[in-house]
Amino acid sequence: MSGDFHNNTPRRTTMHRTLAALAFTLASGWAAAHEGHGPANPHFHASDLFGVMLAVGVAAAGVAWWRGRK
Repeated sequence: MSGDFHNNTPRRTTMHRTLAALAFTLASGWAAAHEGHGPANPHFHASDLFGVMLAVGVAAAGVAWWRGRK
């Protein structure tokens, strides 16, 4: 077997961890806390803004990381 089977360079590992964290963060949006959370009858709480701000922050960090790579 070749030693190149798993390419665990720091950049690749960091990218996978970042993508996994992003996937789990976005997947949590599908959870319904109680009635009214969903596409049929949406309503929002003040605490819902935290998730939006987190998603925007993660997206901005991803764009900055993407542009800063060589």
